[in-house]
Amino acid sequence: MNQDSPHLPVWKSLLLGGYYRASLPYRWWRQAAAIAEHRVPIVVLFYHRIADDGATSWTMSNRCFERQVRWMADRFDLVSLAEAQRRIRDGENTRPAVAITFDDGYAENCHRAIPLLVKEGIPCTYFVVLHNVLRQEPFLHDVARGHRFLPNSVEQLRAMATAGVEIGGHTYSHAELGPIDDEDDLYREIVMAGRELQQVIETPVRYFAFPFGQYESLSGRAFEIAREAGYRAVCSAYGGYNVPGDDPFHIQRIHADEGMIRLKNRLTIDPRMSRTGRFTWNPSNGGTQVVKDRVS
Repeated sequence: MNQDSPHLPVWKSLLLGGYYRASLPYRWWRQAAAIAEHRVPIVVLFYHRIADDGATSWTMSNRCFERQVRWMADRFDLVSLAEAQRRIRDGENTRPAVAITFDDGYAENCHRAIPLLVKEGIPCTYFVVLHNVLRQEPFLHDVARGHRFLPNSVEQLRAMATAGVEIGGHTYSHAELGPIDDEDDLYREIVMAGRELQQVIETPVRYFAFPFGQYESLSGRAFEIAREAGYRAVCSAYGGYNVPGDDPFHIQRIHADEGMIRLKNRLTIDPRMSRTGRFTWNPSNGGTQVVKDRVS
């Protein structure tokens, strides 16, 4: 068993470690060039559940989470989503930067993970599914695997907001929005869910994250509805770097996995991730496309 990353086979961990070390000269060169051009990519990570039972592949141990946070704090600017968006919009960034986000909203995150971030003054954006918060029902993707983890309560979200955590919308029902054509359904999942969340936590909800967040989970119309509703930005989850000068309304995010080697690979301009296609849309005609990222 791989003690550093129980969900990652030992052979794969060794392979990724070898790849990381072999590609370090390339990474250093790319970063130096990006710094010189003031176009250092901004990485936005997303976590789900921080707990010590290893129950799912989207569960990370508290020890690993703290280790990742400490490692990042020593090497990167840990910034809010608003600051990440500002650097993208301004078209200039000279320091490696990471923004931390969470999806879904698990009660266990309030045991140690969120208190750690609050104590260290590290910004965080926390996206929650409204239905599960209000009904206190477990997420269906967990139930399907025999788990009934509690979602965050309204009181927990209010306490987090008071402590400085940005609370964001993640739909009403954790629906995959890409295949949805019905305007009323999209409006309910994106707009009404955000407005109701804002009412119950008594704090502005300024950001929205697509459930699943893969290319097929996105649509141009969903982007338009979110923009028209007044969200500052929307977040995908298919991976990819945010290059200064890109569209600041669409923030690409990278999944944070248990262990350190994948984090090190992904946060230091991984040559493989530099080729991630960026989802874009044209508001004038609703057209969408995937184009190659522009990483210096």
